[in-house]
Amino acid sequence: MKLIVQIPCYNEENTLPLVLASIPREIPGVDRIETLVVDDGSTDCTAQVAQDLGVDHVVRHVGNKGLATAFQTGLDAALRLGADIIVNTDGDNQYPQEEIPRLIQPILDRRADLVVGDRQPESIPHFSRRKKLLQRLGSWTVRMLSGTAVPDAPSGFRAYSREAAIKVKVHSRYTYTLETLIQAGTQQTAIAYVPISVNDQLRESRLMTGIWGYVKRSAATIVRTYAMYEPLKVFAYIGLLVSLVGIVGVVRFLYYYFTDEGAGHIQSLVLSAALLIVGFQVFLIGLLADLIAANRRLLEDVLYRVKTIEIDEAKEAQNQNTGGRDARD
Repeated sequence: MKLIVQIPCYNEENTLPLVLASIPREIPGVDRIETLVVDDGSTDCTAQVAQDLGVDHVVRHVGNKGLATAFQTGLDAALRLGADIIVNTDGDNQYPQEEIPRLIQPILDRRADLVVGDRQPESIPHFSRRKKLLQRLGSWTVRMLSGTAVPDAPSGFRAYSREAAIKVKVHSRYTYTLETLIQAGTQQTAIAYVPISVNDQLRESRLMTGIWGYVKRSAATIVRTYAMYEPLKVFAYIGLLVSLVGIVGVVRFLYYYFTDEGAGHIQSLVLSAALLIVGFQVFLIGLLADLIAANRRLLEDVLYRVKTIEIDEAKEAQNQNTGGRDARD
């Protein structure tokens, strides 16, 4: 059983040593623990620091691609390296790496394929009241849309089984946390969460440069992701809402038609007819989007099978190389 701890980094030369020093070297049920640093186009010495500290694998982006892309790069690299479990943590030392054994235990026990560390945001002292409220609202929204029970959706301290990691495909370039939870929920991935503590804040978040900017981007990610995986529901609700407004206009016209002896209010009827037509068209768009989503699910299944074959072949080649070296020794 191989565990790879991946650390997406952007200019983390000061905090990365703290993260690496706190990663456990032995965990019951795990045969090998390796570290993987994804240097997302850092302009400081992050990559050199990682190599000097003995990180097993360093992957570098040419230019800053964003946290979501760095996360996906890390997953893909870890899978190619033969990881059975992948833990994602941040390079700013926000998360307690000492909790990794507890984080991966549901996967070792075969109770879950994805485990999220619950930071319990209400108890974090450096979170403002407004930030705590928005975190609570965002997590509730994700729970409702994904059908999951994770109380801290924005948490990036996560563990993935190999099967769950193969299925992950991040489309957002901003953040992966909300999108991947909705994705996992719609794929009916077994999800668990474990309460964790949070280390002292060493720097301000680079992801959340402003509260309302973060809210706007997060809301866009949630809507886009849910529409991608549940398009018929989204468009059906929109079409129903538009149609209901049109029906209200028709009822208004009929009321005045019979009470005012058919006088006036033709505008209401014209507008209502237009709204009913638009509502029906939106519903048809939902049907078309649902057919496209079904086709996308088939393509995702094909991609899953292809990636599984590639990973198995790479792992077999690694085992053969290791066996050959052992024989020569």
